[in-house]
Amino acid sequence: MLATALVLGGCAKKEQVGLHKNQPPHGGTSVALGENYNVEFVLDPASGMLSAYLLDDEMEEFVRSNMTSFEVTAKVGGVEQTLVFKPVANPATGETVGDTSLFTAQAGWLKTTTAFDAVIKSVTLDGTTFSNIVFNFPKGG
Repeated sequence: MLATALVLGGCAKKEQVGLHKNQPPHGGTSVALGENYNVEFVLDPASGMLSAYLLDDEMEEFVRSNMTSFEVTAKVGGVEQTLVFKPVANPATGETVGDTSLFTAQAGWLKTTTAFDAVIKSVTLDGTTFSNIVFNFPKGG
């Protein structure tokens, strides 16, 4: 009886692990930064705001950064557009400019464009720099 309980308990645990999925927590577009990090882009077309959440490899924990900004170059209708993402403070989480996991950029063309190819020029997290990360919004990368 004890052996059966141990076997069943082990199976249940394996099933739970199998159910874990690396899903963007805000329902946005995930872009991998190496093996240890992700950026989740979330578009609010009404305001033309694109938010970028810095996350760990499993998209479960936010990763704070001291970056003052980072740039994404998007190709929209054959024309390159530059988005400059600035840090956002969040008093509820204790995040401040200079120690935050949320960056935002705003542009008028984001109100009418819901798909584009883009390149993250450079992002530094925990001392590691990731450059020229190609992705598609909203497909990811």
